Amino acid sequence: MKIGILAIQGDFQAHAAMLHQLGADTVEVRTVTDLDGCDGLVLPGGESTTQLQFLEEEGLYDAIRNFSAKGRAIFGTCAGAILLATRVKNPPQDSLKLLDMTVLRNGYGRQLASDVFFGSCSLKKDPLEMVFIRGPIIEKVGSGITVLAKHEGKPTLVEKGKILAATFHPELTADTTVHKHFLQLCANGSGPKKSSRKRNS
Repeated sequence: MKIGILAIQGDFQAHAAMLHQLGADTVEVRTVTDLDGCDGLVLPGGESTTQLQFLEEEGLYDAIRNFSAKGRAIFGTCAGAILLATRVKNPPQDSLKLLDMTVLRNGYGRQLASDVFFGSCSLKKDPLEMVFIRGPIIEKVGSGITVLAKHEGKPTLVEKGKILAATFHPELTADTTVHKHFLQLCANGSGPKKSSRKRNS
């Protein structure tokens, strides 16, 4: 499996290291052609307005939307989650509009050091470690979006179809749960597995 990682800001190398640990190949994405042959794409943290400007200037804005339309999986963390949202506040800005949710930029504060919390996550039995670095808050999610993890009642990991977004940085922990789930989406897009039930005839 080949995963592209937008490589202009953020700790994209940490994403690559975790994906390599799980057996995936990665490629740094800076041009439209870098997306060729990719099964999935990671949009890492950084500064979302700077990233958005880069995407527009390099033609990657439309290329990423087309990538999604073709059924490819996309995973956004922190600034990447902001880019995926349909509505952005504090201040308002444009986005890729691929995931129906409203996010508040810098919702977890403008701290210089990272804050680490443990929250509930449907992908694992034990609490999930979440590293926030000026992370956004997901204020509202649209219909059809599955909330996979929360902190203090607020969604921190959400998905719909093959789009996955985290307001925290799973790549800065030793826990591979979230990236492993993303690779499953890249492979089949089935999302969280549900137990099968017999139907009455």
